[in-house]
Amino acid sequence: MADPSYDLVVIGAGPGGYTAAVRAADLGMSVACVDRGWLGGTCLQVGCIPSKALLESSERFAEVQAGFDDHGIALSQPELDLSAMMARKSRIVDTMTKGVAWLFADKKVEYVEGSAHVPNPGRVDVERADGSTTMLRAQRILLATGSVPAQLPDLPFDGERIISSNEALSLTRVPERLIVVGAGAIGLEMGSVWSRLGAEVRVVEFLDSILPGMDAEITKQGQRVLSRQGLSFDLGTRATGAEVFADGVRLSLVHRDGDKERVEECDLVLVAVGRRSTAVDLDLDKLGVKSDDRGLVAVNGDYATNVVGIYAIGDLVPGPMLAHKAEAEGVVAVERMAGYGSSVNYDAMPAVVYTHPEVAAVGLSEEAAQEAGYDVQIGKHQFRANGRAYAMDCLDGFVKVVADAASDRVLGMHILGPQASHLIAEGVLAIELSASVEDLARTVHAHPSLSEVIKEAAWHIAE
Repeated sequence: MADPSYDLVVIGAGPGGYTAAVRAADLGMSVACVDRGWLGGTCLQVGCIPSKALLESSERFAEVQAGFDDHGIALSQPELDLSAMMARKSRIVDTMTKGVAWLFADKKVEYVEGSAHVPNPGRVDVERADGSTTMLRAQRILLATGSVPAQLPDLPFDGERIISSNEALSLTRVPERLIVVGAGAIGLEMGSVWSRLGAEVRVVEFLDSILPGMDAEITKQGQRVLSRQGLSFDLGTRATGAEVFADGVRLSLVHRDGDKERVEECDLVLVAVGRRSTAVDLDLDKLGVKSDDRGLVAVNGDYATNVVGIYAIGDLVPGPMLAHKAEAEGVVAVERMAGYGSSVNYDAMPAVVYTHPEVAAVGLSEEAAQEAGYDVQIGKHQFRANGRAYAMDCLDGFVKVVADAASDRVLGMHILGPQASHLIAEGVLAIELSASVEDLARTVHAHPSLSEVIKEAAWHIAE
């Protein structure tokens, strides 16, 4: 029997991979998608979706604990059932995993479960769980295997006391004291979950601010809000090692500008210093595929590598490691295979941190716009001046619009506040369409709504 042959074989069933596979099928290609068994990838299994489920549950628990007396609602003291909370998270993951499987079946994408290896262009060998190997022939191969938590040399994961975000999503008890190494999105989100559920959480960050790379004014106020919620911060500090003992961890810390070491004891250390591309695990150098000094695959505007017939997207290639970036690249990659002139606008790529309040950004920060040489104009408006925010008891935060004074064009939007993950879409669309600040200001926004804060921020420039 001849080996099965496809127009496209996608390796990886995460957001980039399954989205690419489905779009390719819609375009009339015969498609197979290979994955080790994690339909939906890291995002669905141990990333975006389970973390948001726990963030939602823990936020509700914190709200009930604080009470609703002002709303005229009297409640008894709530009790935490962590196993039930984790079970809800697992149900959500299971339901959405089945949704991806249904989508493959509906679009006639062949799902092949196993570990993929590319011995040469045009061929994918899949090692099955039973030890057998299936060989697939492909006109094109799209690599979309994503990333894994990055490890620090001095703090190797042991899965029990020194953990990654994967384990932080499935703890069976609330730690009394948790130290999070890394004040990026993952560290702050996981720190928020366990802080709300009762842990004492300290965040250690090597740089001088949380959320490195985001607008400085937003991150400064965001840190103040998170501190009021109970998180504590050691900025400009690095972890130099850890000693695991029977009941916990002794973590050694040194201020970045000093040499005096101190030791902090805790139940768990969560290392959340970013993610590492799995490109280095694919033996691509044996195929002659070029990569940069960080191990990221070099691709052109078609997402094609230097080896004919092999393509790569998502966390394997340069750019932010975001699920929606991978999705956009997957769609464009297969559309360009089909002859379309699609492209991804990386200037209009949103980033969101799902703390409470949320942080969201798109485009240039004030600092980046100034460094780029723009004559920068800034418009800001506080949520506490918004009636809908008052009704929701969500007064912290503000919207900041960054604009070019010469053209009135929107360069960036930055939000700290309620539902920032939803509101940022207006900023994304503004940048995508090269909208002016006056366009934002004169767009009619529903009243009362949180979106009015964007309008008012724009008016501070336009008036």
